[in-house]
Amino acid sequence: MIRTTIFCALLLSHFGTSQVFLKTQGQKIVNSKGENVYLKGLGLGGWMLQEGYMLKTADFAGPQYQIKEKIAEVAGEDGKNAFYKAYLKNGITKKDIDSLAKWGFNSIRLPMHYDLYTLPIEKEPVKGQNT
Repeated sequence: MIRTTIFCALLLSHFGTSQVFLKTQGQKIVNSKGENVYLKGLGLGGWMLQEGYMLKTADFAGPQYQIKEKIAEVAGEDGKNAFYKAYLKNGITKKDIDSLAKWGFNSIRLPMHYDLYTLPIEKEPVKGQNT
């Protein structure tokens, strides 16, 4: 969670507030000065949310929880946890975001799974308390 917060703060500081806080004006997207903003973005699918159709694992592990189960079967629970720690740390870095900006992109779609922030309902110690 802390890593994601720091990453988002870096994004905000990189693009500046005039490009970050956007709103609609009719059918246009505008910045705080009312200037048109054209979003040139890229989806970072597969980084913080693995989906079987993207990873070509849909035949044996479609949703992320099945992918995680398969990794645990091969590497054990500790191995799975170590894998995901390294995966999230190295999947997309500040250098990647800087490169996207250099190439003319001004927005990214962050794929986020709820389990980065909360427990699944079936693992709550007290029902309804954490989700």
